[in-house]
Amino acid sequence: MQVEITLEAPPHASYSARDLGFLLGKHPDRLFERDLSVGKALVFYTAATASRTSAVLYLEVDPIALVRGRHRNTRGLISNYVNQRPYVANSLLSVAIGRAYNQAMAGKSKDRQPLADQLLPLEARVTPVSVTGRIGLAHVLFAPLGYETTVTPLADSPSGVFEVRIAGMVRLRDLLRHLYVLIPVLDNQKHYWVGEDEVNKLLAKGAGWLAEHPAKKLIASRALRYERGLTDSVLARLAETGLGQVAEVEQNIQEAQEALERPVRLHDLRLETVVSTLRAHNASTILDLGCGDGKLIRRLVDQSWARRIVGVDASVAMVKRSKKRLGRWLSGSASSERVSVMLGSLTYADRRWAGFEAATLVEVIEHLDPPRLPALERSLFGRARPGIVVVTTPNREYNAKLEGLKPDALRHPDHRFEWTRPEFRDWAQAVAANWGYSVELQGIGPEREHVGSPSQMAVFQRRNTGRPKA
Repeated sequence: MQVEITLEAPPHASYSARDLGFLLGKHPDRLFERDLSVGKALVFYTAATASRTSAVLYLEVDPIALVRGRHRNTRGLISNYVNQRPYVANSLLSVAIGRAYNQAMAGKSKDRQPLADQLLPLEARVTPVSVTGRIGLAHVLFAPLGYETTVTPLADSPSGVFEVRIAGMVRLRDLLRHLYVLIPVLDNQKHYWVGEDEVNKLLAKGAGWLAEHPAKKLIASRALRYERGLTDSVLARLAETGLGQVAEVEQNIQEAQEALERPVRLHDLRLETVVSTLRAHNASTILDLGCGDGKLIRRLVDQSWARRIVGVDASVAMVKRSKKRLGRWLSGSASSERVSVMLGSLTYADRRWAGFEAATLVEVIEHLDPPRLPALERSLFGRARPGIVVVTTPNREYNAKLEGLKPDALRHPDHRFEWTRPEFRDWAQAVAANWGYSVELQGIGPEREHVGSPSQMAVFQRRNTGRPKA
């Protein structure tokens, strides 16, 4: 098995693609070898130019070492040596990643630390890799983390053996941690004992992302060979370290933003405008993406014309807060058919999104890294294709009028960007043109000369039922 990591430096980048060698701690002109208990790990480069550099970690499995020392009887002895396990050994490749790239996985680089802390256009190809279980498992695992994911069956290979490619703007340490945890999860077999140490490793390498992953229960279960006690331990500790801290931080941030906008009563006005817009377009089934703590849903449940309302959020903490706010509307069979809240990634095409007349993204897109926006556009406008999509986002031009906000500061510590009116218009018109929608834009809140309104809204309306080529 092998995993190839590629860095491409865009034109005028402040770094060279050959800097991948510094980040991995492996010189592009030298062969790296390390003996493992089950074989050998080698690192070499297939390309090493300033524009494109690719490093390959190759795992050479020794099938004798793989079973040496195991207790076994004569029955089935030959199967210990003649099988596909040395050919596709996901868990062993994970071990090799940890041994060969230990410093890089820790995010440390002696000579290029600023680059190690930077989001980079990285690609990883893992081949051959065993994928067992549900169809599309690789997408379920990697797409919520912002990766474009491609799975290709390998010719003349056993069933269930593929090449998996992931690509995205990501820090190298995060890419390695994602691979370290999720490659074994693709397969259900492990070559080592699973115990409390594996729990600790899963929590350590999953820090910062696993608690918020929509498939974290599946990941924990498969990573720990469905050991109920170990899986429950991981989920409980993720809840303890993730929910409490994340919920408190998100709540404090939300309260700070609402306090900042309170003089213009923007929060309530924004929700009222969205509800009015949905009603004007006769939208009776509504998908609220990035629903947060359920404030928009709470307003919609009072509207008799809203027959079905589903909230989706990538944050476990926000889903719990939303369910708490909507408690009595979520109980009972009739109510639960009308109102529901679920965990999900906004950048992964989810079949549950299909069939809605309208979708809303209220103050959501600015929380996504810009390179992840195309994935959101594909999953929402390209796959789910609701008749109406309502998007609101801050107007950066208006920030100068908000008291207490420093110059050039954003309204929310988690905002990745805030658009001016021309920037939002350009994005909205491009999305509409690419995916077969028309779009109308308007401001929300009092309009001030030269800076417009504090918030801005785009209302997309699908022009046709066919799927565009984009």
